[in-house]
Amino acid sequence: MQTSFIVQAIQSVYQDVLTHEADIEKLDREIGDGDHYINLKRGCQTLQQLCPELAELTAQQALQKIGMTLLSSVGGASGPLLASFFITMAKTLQPTASQKDIALAFAEGVAAIGQRGKSGLGEKTMLDVLIPVAEQFKQMVSDGHSALEIAQQLPHVAAEGLESTRPLLATKGRAAGLGERAIGHLDAGAKSCEVIINSVCRLVIAQQNSEQ
Repeated sequence: MQTSFIVQAIQSVYQDVLTHEADIEKLDREIGDGDHYINLKRGCQTLQQLCPELAELTAQQALQKIGMTLLSSVGGASGPLLASFFITMAKTLQPTASQKDIALAFAEGVAAIGQRGKSGLGEKTMLDVLIPVAEQFKQMVSDGHSALEIAQQLPHVAAEGLESTRPLLATKGRAAGLGERAIGHLDAGAKSCEVIINSVCRLVIAQQNSEQ
């Protein structure tokens, strides 16, 4: 993984988060605390301002810096959770990371979110998107698929994970207090993760196509 890709991904994600503002805010107003998008946008803005500094770091250092920055600048539940993801990825990622190494680091980062939030699959959270994506990522790498094929497939997995939150009973956050009233609504954190995964995958696809 190159630091230049991380910087490009930050910029791409920020633009897509802005594009999906209405969607994410609507979902959070329905069953969340109403501050998810504000915190997400703040985090993206902070990271974008950090890009010149990140560009001078190794990929591991950049991921560590991203995690620590999110931890100190983003409120709500999502800040510490996303911080755990990036800090764990930084610890797991090898200096000369192969596609297998990146898939493993991603999976370890997702596991760190679950440990920090004491949550797992089927609890109407961002993990309902992230866990299936991490599992599919590792499986496709193991099966020998190319980066292009993986980037084309993961958005579909993310979309399915997002949709899977609709019939679920929430067990975490404000939505847990709504009981059955939360059923029928998509989770805002899952939507945010679906947007982020789509953004990063489009960037990978564009890069892979330009190299062919």
